[in-house]
Amino acid sequence: MENKKIALVTGGNKGIGLEIVRGLLRVGCRVYLGARDAANGQQAVAALAAEGDVVAIDLDLNNQASLDAAAARLQREVGHLDILVNNAGINVPGDGSASAVAVSSVEQALKTNFLGTLAVTQTLLPLVKQAAAGRIVNVSSPLGSLTLVGQHDWGLLGYSASKAALNMLTVKLAYELRDTAIKVNSANPGYTATDLNGFAGTDTPEQGAAEAIRLALLPADGPTGTASSTDGPTPW
Repeated sequence: MENKKIALVTGGNKGIGLEIVRGLLRVGCRVYLGARDAANGQQAVAALAAEGDVVAIDLDLNNQASLDAAAARLQREVGHLDILVNNAGINVPGDGSASAVAVSSVEQALKTNFLGTLAVTQTLLPLVKQAAAGRIVNVSSPLGSLTLVGQHDWGLLGYSASKAALNMLTVKLAYELRDTAIKVNSANPGYTATDLNGFAGTDTPEQGAAEAIRLALLPADGPTGTASSTDGPTPW
């Protein structure tokens, strides 16, 4: 295990997260598959067991005790974290236009997609700092781009605001860590068919995972503080 990179993927039991786990296993990482529901996490690990060194870990972004327990387990078992992929997120029923959406829907989206990701990142950052060259990838969305949203009728204020805030975390943390070997970037999947959009997307989960995997494995001369998709840079 000494030569393996240690990775953790939040929301790794399905959709894009599951394919990110699978992609990191293919390059020889030991992957901790984070899932809010322990049974779902174990089921996903069982399905992936033949593909590499994968371990289920309980991880609820809205429960600090869960995050602390995960950090303590990682410290005990591996002592560092080379790759943190913040993939877990939700699409809140009732999300909609800025003029009509319920404030409670926006609050719920921000709580998980931004505040929960901030909490897990802060909790696990000491482990990332113990790695030789840590990588943090925030799975964002084109809906978090102020430039792109200003050009399209995409609605979903809560989801868009949460991903825009997540992009701010990418920029701020990358700047804070600019003098270290840690790189922090936002990955934008395409319109991926997952349960988040009722499987209406045009891209497969494997396609949606590709950019996050690339950013998780960046070489020393790779960028930090950026947002990108497989098509290239995404405007803020």
